[in-house]
Formats: sequence, C-alpha cells, structure tokens
Amino acid sequence: MNSIYDETHELFRESFAAFVDAEMVPKYHDWEVAGIMDRELYTTAGKHGFVGLAVPEQHGGGGSDDFRFNAIIAEELAKRGINGAGLGLTLHNDIVTPYFIEYCNDEQAERWLPGIASGKLVTAIAMTEPGTGSDLAGIKTTAVRDGDEFVLNGAKTFITNGINSDLVVVVCSTDPEAGRSGMSLLVVERGMDGFERGRNLDKIGQKSADTAELFFSDVRVPAANVLGEEGRAMEYLAFNLAQERLSIGIFGVAAAKAALDWTVEYVKERTAFGTTIASFQNTKFVLAEVATEVAVAQPFINQCLLKLNEGTLTPAEAAMAKLHGTELQNRATDRCLQLFGGYGFMTEYPIGPAYVDARVTTIYGGTSEIMKTIISKEVLK
Repeated sequence: MNSIYDETHELFRESFAAFVDAEMVPKYHDWEVAGIMDRELYTTAGKHGFVGLAVPEQHGGGGSDDFRFNAIIAEELAKRGINGAGLGLTLHNDIVTPYFIEYCNDEQAERWLPGIASGKLVTAIAMTEPGTGSDLAGIKTTAVRDGDEFVLNGAKTFITNGINSDLVVVVCSTDPEAGRSGMSLLVVERGMDGFERGRNLDKIGQKSADTAELFFSDVRVPAANVLGEEGRAMEYLAFNLAQERLSIGIFGVAAAKAALDWTVEYVKERTAFGTTIASFQNTKFVLAEVATEVAVAQPFINQCLLKLNEGTLTPAEAAMAKLHGTELQNRATDRCLQLFGGYGFMTEYPIGPAYVDARVTTIYGGTSEIMKTIISKEVLK
C-alpha cells in the first residue's frame, strides 16, 4: 500500500514518537488516576514544535497547513494507548487553534497566537450546554453588549481542556431575537471575574482528558475578544467541522490498528488447552476480520487527508470518516478485548482502557446519528 507520507513526515514521526515515550507514557497512569494531565505537557510539546503546527511562523508556529503531521500525532498516540491526554493535544491542535488562525484580527493574533504555538496558552471550545447536546441552535448562554464589553451569562458542560485551558472560545447568543444569526464567538480568558470552572467530570473513560463544567456569571468580556464578526458563529463553526471530524476518524482507525497489534502479540504468547490462543480457529477468524476492516478503512482516511490538504474534502466525506472510524474503533476494541479473556477487563493491558475510551467517540464531535444525517443528504440529493 502506497504511503501518503514522505521522508519529512517520517522524521517528524520518529521525533514525536520519542517525545511520547519520554514525556507521556511514563506519566500516563498517574494522569488517568488524577483525571487530568500535567499542564506543563503543553509547554514541553511547544518547545519541540508539537503544538501550533499550523500557526504562522511570524507568530512562533510551524506555519504548516499539511494535516498529515497532525495525523501522525494521532497515530502515534493511539499506538501507545494515550487516549485521554491525547485528546487534549489533538483538540488544541486540530479543533480549536484553527478558529484562532482563521478569525483573529491582527491585534488578537499578536496577543494570542504566540502563546497558543508555544503551549503557554491552552485552548478549549465551549459549545455544549446542559440540555442542548448537538442542538447548537438551542444555546441559552447570552452576551449582552454594554459599551466596550459584553456581559456573559450561562453554563457549558462536557468541555474538553475545561480545567487546563487559558482561552475558551464560547459560543453564545449576542442577539437572541435573531436566532441562529445572532450567535457569536467570544474568547473568555483565564482569571476573568465571574468565570468559574465546575468539577472535573468523572467519566467512565478518557479519564486523563480534563472535562469540565464552565459557568459564566456576569463575566465582562471586552468587545476586543469577539472572534471574527458578531452574529456569524454558526458559519464559523461550520468552517472547521470537516477537519474536526476527520481528526476523530483518523484517531479511530489508528486505535483499531493498535488494538489489533496488541491482540496479535498477546494471542501468540497466551496458552490455553495446551496450545496458543492464536492457533484457535475463532481467534484467526476474528483477527482476520478486524485486520480486513482496518486495511479497507485506511485508504479512505488517507484519501480524506489528501483532500483536506487540497481544500476539497466535503462535509459528507468528513462525516463518513468520523462515522466509520469511530464505529470501527468500538468494534475492534470490543472484539479484541474478548480474545484477552479476563485479562482484557484488567487495566494492566492497554486493550481494556482502550475499549472504555472508545465508547464516547461515536458521541463527541457529532454523534453517529448526526453523521448519518449529513451523509444521507449527499446520497439523496
């Protein structure tokens, strides 16, 4: 199978893999127990050029819009079972930073992009509210103009990087009567009066990704912190959806491949009834099916990567990547865990945590049902 990566990409892969082995793998268990990874990881990654890859060079970033580098980060994290903490990094790089790059004015770019590129400013995006889920039009958080400020009130939940973040892009209503056309993006900064973080939510998986509730009580946000133009949030949010969904799909396929590799290694060593588990017909068939699904999925993901770089990736294709990648991640980790027997339910092997971590991937970034709705529109047009 022809690789979409060249020598520069593979050198980057070697460098990032060494970084993960040195800076993340030894600490990952502690982060999982704590429910959050060390804040300093972002600045360490920044020193090595692993955050802010697409931030322009004049602002201290890598200046590269080649998303294959982002894909390599996802693949290497998945290979090592670094799911929760990995989500923090990929969300900062793949999902939130693009909004700053695309919509910052000159003053905002000077103020925020260098910190984003160095890892000194960790980002998050706050869309979901209690009771809204995927229904962004139902957002109730409001920002009322008062001179040169907005007075922000409301609450958000399930916000990844909610504890570690320094800059939070808040989706809010600045003109309630205008409905979807009255939604704006406000950047709330750490330390603003009235901005409070609730508990770090206790999840069944993705434990080391800090996922928090955020509360805004008469937070006075300068009008200079409006990202882009007022009333265009829904348009802006659509701008990066294809990349966001592809990012999740890439990780999904990589996680399925990792589950397969761990299982192949395990069944060759584990014995039962006087022989290796690998010799059983059921084991062979399960692994053959998972291997086939991964092999079939990878070229489509690669094709989507190249299309994203070219600017031709469609919403339906991105939805397909997200839908299939995450559903495959769930199937593969489930079926592979079964071959580990009771040990698959133990945290000492990576397959158990990977199985639990996989479950949310068909929910965040748009549920599988939302993805099917998007795809069906293309099919039936």
